[in-house]
Amino acid sequence: MPVDMLHLWINGQRAQAHDGRSGDVFNPATGEVVHQVPLAAQADVDAAVAAARAAFPGWRETTPLRRARILTRFRELMEQHRDELAQLACEEHGKTFADAAGSVQRGIEVIEFASGVPHLLKGERAEDVGRGVDCHSILQPVGVCAGITPFNFPVMVPLWMFPVAIACGNTFVLKPSEKVPSCSLLMAELFTQAGLPDGVFNVVPGDREAVDALLAHPDVGAISFVGSTPVARHIYETGARHGKRVQALGGAKNHAVVMPDADMGFAADALIGAAYGSAGERCMAVSTVVAVGEAGDALLPLLREKAAKLVVGRGDHAGVEMGPVISAAHRDRIHGLIDSGVAQGAELVLDGRGLAVPGLENGFFVGPTLFDRVTPAMDIYREEIFGPVLIVLRVPSYEDAVSLVNANPYGNGTAIFTRSGHWARRFQHEIEVGMVGINVPIPVPMAFFSFGGWKASLFGDLHMHGMEGVSFYTRSKVVTTRWPAPAERMAGSLAMPTLG
Repeated sequence: MPVDMLHLWINGQRAQAHDGRSGDVFNPATGEVVHQVPLAAQADVDAAVAAARAAFPGWRETTPLRRARILTRFRELMEQHRDELAQLACEEHGKTFADAAGSVQRGIEVIEFASGVPHLLKGERAEDVGRGVDCHSILQPVGVCAGITPFNFPVMVPLWMFPVAIACGNTFVLKPSEKVPSCSLLMAELFTQAGLPDGVFNVVPGDREAVDALLAHPDVGAISFVGSTPVARHIYETGARHGKRVQALGGAKNHAVVMPDADMGFAADALIGAAYGSAGERCMAVSTVVAVGEAGDALLPLLREKAAKLVVGRGDHAGVEMGPVISAAHRDRIHGLIDSGVAQGAELVLDGRGLAVPGLENGFFVGPTLFDRVTPAMDIYREEIFGPVLIVLRVPSYEDAVSLVNANPYGNGTAIFTRSGHWARRFQHEIEVGMVGINVPIPVPMAFFSFGGWKASLFGDLHMHGMEGVSFYTRSKVVTTRWPAPAERMAGSLAMPTLG
């Protein structure tokens, strides 16, 4: 059966790719092709950047208050289309409708934050920094900005980027994953309906050709990225080499430390949701449990029992708790890592290989998988699996747990489960990770804080959304002012001026 061809969004209207290249968009639950998507080539990226550059002067001169009003209308339209966006995410990613709807809401919260831009762009002022001299700072936009986003959150992650950038007076070119393009294209149409001028926001689904074109384009001033660590490193190094500011969020191996004093039932419930929600395809998924002392023996039976009861199927069907992974290739990679865990001596407590969902035999499913007695030398610990695989390591003490987490090359998110304020306070102080949860398994910050990790989970200096997002998408200018009296004369000097 023929499927529809999607489009690019350039200069406020739909467009097709110049060279006619296209890719298949699958429904991972059925294995069927549901759309074709044009793949942007160099010429398409050039057209999108040219539209953004042409729109920049007018948008920069639009007052922050007027920008905020457009963002407010966009937020209202996003709320009206929340279910439609969630359904598109279900269809192209495979996640459950409830999970998709929640991620849409978290994205809308960034629009709400960005709508406060008249306040966010206020600079600083100091009177009499010297005799008769005042000083103030102002925040100004960078210019044309670009975002490169992954498949796993087709609404939320783009919304970490473009509302803040556009609120600050920039124009934007978004390169969403070609696996999940429809949500970004719908958001572009809704933003236009909200009154956004043509060219301020452009969407160019594509593959590496589009990415490399954005990284090298001389008119792109800033690049934002979320994805794997190897690609994040490439984005950062290439973008910086071309003189751009870059924030590139990479991979993760998120640990949850479970202390012996924890409420084991509460911890098990939280870990099941954090490990298997969205089929583990979250950069904030908890994939690794570090059980301290006797916690392992108490926790494992609860994890096994709860994971075995999870209902796997099509995400838009009632009662389904976990959907498929994104592609057949990714399913096979996860199977290979499970195989390696068994071969390297981990204890396979629950095996998700070979799961067959009745009526969805061609879907890309992996069942909930649980390993115990994993060691740091094993592939299932060293690699980011990005699937519904939870591994448990056992250590004798709190100090050993912290050493293990801090030795890991990733530093995205972590959590501790305990009833002790002492251990919690030490953990938040000593752990070398960017986002920390205390009895919170997925510590994704609210929009008015910033999102980002440490170590190999972030390349660049600034995190996304929150005030760090505002800092990334603006340049600071400092103005020093003196208004001398008519009769005042300044003695000339070749020495370094001192104002005090």
